[in-house]
Amino acid sequence: MLETIWFALWGILWAAYFALDGFDFGIGTLMPFIAKDEAERRAIYKSMGPYWNGNEVWLITAGGVTFAAFPKTYAVMFSSLYSALLLILFALIVRGVAMEFRSNFESSGWKRFWDFGLWIGNFAPGLLFGVAFANLFRGILIDGQGVYQGSLFSLLNVYGLMGGILFVLIFLVHGSIWLTIKSGGDLRKRAGLVAARIWFVLAAMAVIFLAATWFSTKLYDNYLKTPGLAVIPLAAVAALFAIRFFIAKSEWLKAWFSSAIFIIAVTLFGVTGLYPNMLISSINPAFSLTAFNSASSTLTLKIMLGVALVFVPVVIAYQVWVYRFFAKESTPEVAAAGQGAVGAIKARTASGLKAG
Repeated sequence: MLETIWFALWGILWAAYFALDGFDFGIGTLMPFIAKDEAERRAIYKSMGPYWNGNEVWLITAGGVTFAAFPKTYAVMFSSLYSALLLILFALIVRGVAMEFRSNFESSGWKRFWDFGLWIGNFAPGLLFGVAFANLFRGILIDGQGVYQGSLFSLLNVYGLMGGILFVLIFLVHGSIWLTIKSGGDLRKRAGLVAARIWFVLAAMAVIFLAATWFSTKLYDNYLKTPGLAVIPLAAVAALFAIRFFIAKSEWLKAWFSSAIFIIAVTLFGVTGLYPNMLISSINPAFSLTAFNSASSTLTLKIMLGVALVFVPVVIAYQVWVYRFFAKESTPEVAAAGQGAVGAIKARTASGLKAG
């Protein structure tokens, strides 16, 4: 029972991470194509600035749960997917550095360099997370000792790349909607137009991926055995159409929440179909790692559950406060004013140092 509870929490934490950091991935991937000038680029940075590092807490939590609740899965997963996960880690580091370093110098070359860092730091994780999860659903080349017999290129199969493309499209829609909420003027109009257009590509890709999933995985088996689980994919479909409905009505906050529900439902669709497996061996199903043969001791799971029940609500409350506190739009005008204020502070500081 505890193994099942922790498997469910594992899936929920990944779903929460994708729903929250997903809009950062989308905005960062869009920025080179949607921002027309420096003021709009600053507005885009400000739309992510207060949130991105808090959103990453859910990634750390998901990884921590894997390590503590399913240590054998953690060991095999992080060795098998080592190259992909290392690339994701490097990309996230570059993204964080870009967010902090870009405004340190008023040099166009400096800013262009970190703008590229922001793009790669958001596009690469979005793509690679999709590739990684698609391969988890399909199965990876692990043997009876848990040793991975493939390479990074083994993960870049057709189904894996389809998962990567699907994730990127999901995040593009999610991020463009967020940008309409946090920006104004022409930038907001362009972001809304991007969301409306990419939605159709996303819907088509979702259908293609679901069809490929039928032939490439066994994710549908649990749904065929327990028809009541169909509420999860039905929620995903309803949320997908709700996104389009609210985009058409320019009700952007409702569209964003619909997009978040869609991401959560899509993630849970995959995780529920995977249960009880966590790492499926494509060499021999008997080599697969499940929530039961890779879990920690019962005592460990009990202690962790108590800790989670105390601290997860604290983290949620903190993030709700952050989102409410920074609810103001990040229009180009606001960004320019903020930049001017920063410049004034720097000038006063320099003047004070000279006087000293």
